[in-house]
Amino acid sequence: MTSTVWKPRELPTHGQMTLPGRYFTSPDIFQEETERLFRADWLAVDREERVANPGDYFLLDVAGESILILRDQQGTVRAFYNVCRHRGSRICETGSGRLSETIQCPYHAWTYALDGRLIGAPATNDLEGFRKQDWPLHPVAVALWEGFIFINLARNPAPFADTHAPLLGRFARFNLAQLRLGRTIEYDIRANWKLIVQNYSECYHCPLVHPTLTRRTPPTLGENDLSDGPFLGGYMILADDAESMTMTGRACGLPVDPSLPAEDHDRVYYYSIMPNMLLSLHPDYVMFHVLWPVAVDRTRVRCNWIFHPTSLGHPDFNIDDGVKFWDMTNREDWHVCELSQAGVSSRAYTAGPYSRRESMSAAFDRHYIEAMGHPRSTVFPNQAG
Repeated sequence: MTSTVWKPRELPTHGQMTLPGRYFTSPDIFQEETERLFRADWLAVDREERVANPGDYFLLDVAGESILILRDQQGTVRAFYNVCRHRGSRICETGSGRLSETIQCPYHAWTYALDGRLIGAPATNDLEGFRKQDWPLHPVAVALWEGFIFINLARNPAPFADTHAPLLGRFARFNLAQLRLGRTIEYDIRANWKLIVQNYSECYHCPLVHPTLTRRTPPTLGENDLSDGPFLGGYMILADDAESMTMTGRACGLPVDPSLPAEDHDRVYYYSIMPNMLLSLHPDYVMFHVLWPVAVDRTRVRCNWIFHPTSLGHPDFNIDDGVKFWDMTNREDWHVCELSQAGVSSRAYTAGPYSRRESMSAAFDRHYIEAMGHPRSTVFPNQAG
C-alpha cells in the first residue's frame, strides 16, 4: 500500500441547513415523493442474473404497485404491471420462479406470452370488435446498465442513456457487468429513506459510529468527483495496512478485474444514485444497496455483494470477511438513522447547519428539493440563496 498523505478538497455547503422535520415525518410529503420520484424516475432493481434464463421472473413491490420482471423467450428482460387486462386480477402470486412460455391469469385464464401479448382469452371469439392484440399486459420501461436492471413507471420516461449519461462507462474498469452475486441481506429500517442516503453520503459520523471502518479508511483521506445533481460521491483511500474493507483488512476475493488500475487497489468508491441506489466499489468486490421506502418512517433495504466469477469458486475466497464487515457497519448506520428518525419527529427539532464534511449530504438535499419542485425559499425561509 502507498503512504500518500492526501488532504481532501472540501466542497462548500454554502451555509446550508438540514431539511425541516416535515420532510422526514409528513405522510403528504411521502406521497408526493412517491409520485414525483418513485413513479417518475429510473429505479435500480436488481442484477440481470436474477432472471438469468428465459422464463425466470420475480415480483417487485414499488410505489404501491406490483411489478413483474422477467426474461422472455428471446432473452429480453421485460417488466409489466402484475395486472390482468380482463378484470384486473394479479396474474402472478409467487414472489419468484420460472414460467413456461406463457403467463396465465388464475381468475379467468387469460393467457399472455412472455413478451406481454395476449394470446388466449376464453369465450371472447364472439365479442364484437375484440382483438387480442389490443389487450397486452401494461409494460414498464426497462433499462440495463453494467449488469443492473432499472425500471421506470412513467408512461413516457426520458431515455436512461440521457438521464444517466454521467454514469455511462464511468465504472467500466470495475468489470461490473461480469460480476456475480455472492450474498444478499435484507434490512427493515425504522427510518425515512432520505436519512439513509444522507448518512451514506458523509463520513463526519465515522470516527464515533464506525471505529473499524475508520481504521480501514481514515475519513480525512479521499476526494469527491461527482458533487452536484442526482449522482454524488467519490473515493476514500485505504489505510497502509488494509487491502480492502473486510474484518481482517485483507482482500476477500480476487480483483474485480485483472487490469484494475493500481490506484484503484488503494481506494474504495462510494456513490449515491438518485433516488434508490447506493453503489460501493472495492478492489475485490462491489456492494450495492437498493432502497424501497415502505412508509414515511420505514425503509426496506436490500444489500448485495458481487464478485469476479472466479472468486466464487476459488479455494482462498472468504466471502464472510467482507460481508460481516459491512453487515456490522450497516447495522451501525441503521441504528443512528433510527435515532435520527426519532429525533426529527420531535417538536424540539429544528434544522441544523451542515458541516463542510457533509457536502455530499447537502448536495443530495439540493437535488432532492429541486426534483420535488419545492422552491428553496419555502424549504429554507431564513436562508439566502
